[in-house]
Amino acid sequence: MLYLPDEKRKYFKAPFGTLYRDISDVLPLIRGSLLYSVGDVVTYRLIEKGIIPDIAVIDGHTMRSPCDRSPLIQARRFHVKNPAGTLSGELLEGLLEAVTHMPALVCVDGEEDLAVIPLVIMAPMGAIVLYGQPGEGVVLRTVDAGAKEKANEMFRYFEDRS
Repeated sequence: MLYLPDEKRKYFKAPFGTLYRDISDVLPLIRGSLLYSVGDVVTYRLIEKGIIPDIAVIDGHTMRSPCDRSPLIQARRFHVKNPAGTLSGELLEGLLEAVTHMPALVCVDGEEDLAVIPLVIMAPMGAIVLYGQPGEGVVLRTVDAGAKEKANEMFRYFEDRS
């Protein structure tokens, strides 16, 4: 299990991509792209707009409160456990399976927030990753060399506590 130490959490507060106020603002930018979403509300809003992500990662919560808008996606489902503040082996394996067997829905028992980092590392170049920035909007990250480099740097902040 990989754990994010408290002193490193500050590096994860800023958006890891471009922040948009509303999901409608990103729609023209994502059509026709390989699309991954992380978070219940972002995934729900995409589906509401008629866009089904190739991979969705959800945990049934938004801002630590139960989310009653969990999406119904017809896709291969992976159920994984991932405690808050961690990247579990189950989560990493589930994400890898999802990336190699799309479309996929990764249902996380625990917290999915940090899944953006390994997802960017695993995603092919040109894919788009969307996730919610609580109280601010939605973050769009196009997977390119810079995104992978930054994700790998952030991944190295985690400590193995197996």
